[in-house]
Amino acid sequence: MFTGLIEEIGTLKRSYKQGEAMLLVIEAERVLQGVAIGDSISVNGVCLTVTEFDARSFTVDVMPQTYRHSNLKDVRPGEPLNLERAMLAGGRFGGHIVQGHADGTGEIVSRRADANAVVFTIRPHDGRLMRYVIPQGSVTIDGISLTVAVAERDSFAVSIIPHTLKETALQHKNAGSVINIECDVLGKYVDHLLRYKDSCDDGERTGKPESGSKLTAAFLAENGFL
Repeated sequence: MFTGLIEEIGTLKRSYKQGEAMLLVIEAERVLQGVAIGDSISVNGVCLTVTEFDARSFTVDVMPQTYRHSNLKDVRPGEPLNLERAMLAGGRFGGHIVQGHADGTGEIVSRRADANAVVFTIRPHDGRLMRYVIPQGSVTIDGISLTVAVAERDSFAVSIIPHTLKETALQHKNAGSVINIECDVLGKYVDHLLRYKDSCDDGERTGKPESGSKLTAAFLAENGFL
């Protein structure tokens, strides 16, 4: 698990691609402190496993599932990458619960200054992700824990303070850039549970999603929630 607070900007040193499988060698400093084979490091918001390392870099594998649902397939040598080590049990929880499981990608449609902040407007490539994006809720962009400032039907905006922009690879992103999106895991679980239906088929219990939720104002009132 991660918090979405980027520890350093690494640099892609080399990449090897075979079909939808990749191997990335990433130059870093801070995240290598105390590193061990098998450790998890978030790379642009994607949880990857360290398979090799030396004094200046570490190596990770990218499997087809990750390849298809993230922007790692497009990274090139020399490109900056957001890095964060897995959260320690006794560490400070400065961001929000980040799994490092990208739900998909999106495109930055605009970048504009707003006093001391920079506002990025983002359109997910899969519009269904917008169901989990709410104003003042949490969202992860390329591994960065951010607060949703505005949520529209097919896009949302986040406001970036100068410190976050300076300390992350987001400083290099502009309109047209593709970023990884991870929606708030709490919202995804609630949505799944409300839409989930247990049914029995020939004595075996199977799970099937309902076509619509039965949660209504009347139901809430009948059960003392309103």
